[in-house]
Amino acid sequence: METCLRQASAREQGRQNVSNNADFAPIEKYSLQSYHYGNYFFIFAEDKRNMRVIAKEPLRKFWLKHKDAEHQLKSWYSEASMALWKTPQDIKKEYPKASIIGDNRVIFNICGNKYRLVVKINYLRAWVFIRFIGTHEDYDKINSENI
Repeated sequence: METCLRQASAREQGRQNVSNNADFAPIEKYSLQSYHYGNYFFIFAEDKRNMRVIAKEPLRKFWLKHKDAEHQLKSWYSEASMALWKTPQDIKKEYPKASIIGDNRVIFNICGNKYRLVVKINYLRAWVFIRFIGTHEDYDKINSENI
């Protein structure tokens, strides 16, 4: 009886180690869809990871200089971090006034177009890179496709 309890305990520890392993993604991050075709059964997993905004520090430095932008930048950061953007069209649904430009870059208007936020997005890896944040006058001086 004692060996059975030890074996069961070892199995439970093994399950805990697998579930706590960073190599295994939690099942909540995937949407499973199954299809039946004749004698075949297919299961597809769709990645449901939220976007990862890299990095928050440029936003923080900017809102310390421009207090009126703080609330909107914090809101944008929170919304972007929770988003599941797979295509530029997903962004346009949420932000109709955002401008999609080449090389997976998006321009967001902050504080009613007083400030501009330029990001580069890797849709496959769900990464959002902050490339520029500044006033509209500063934005006019840069090339948003190369920054």
